[in-house]
Amino acid sequence: MTNLIKGKLKITGMHCSSCAMNIDFDLEDLVGVKVVKTSYAKGETELEFDKDKTNLEEIIETIKKTGYKAIFTGID
Repeated sequence: MTNLIKGKLKITGMHCSSCAMNIDFDLEDLVGVKVVKTSYAKGETELEFDKDKTNLEEIIETIKKTGYKAIFTGID
């Protein structure tokens, strides 16, 4: 059984592709985040994380601390 969750978050407050890179860098530092790809053009983050090591609340809070707002839009 896998503990990996794939999901998407709608991101607001980004102004350029550097904003997307900042989100990726901060999320990559979280224990349990395996894959993260933020798109400025789409205004979203796609990620894969281990639900036993982190959770959506921690991920959203990390994005908030980076200076952006995130809303969970679904699990793949």
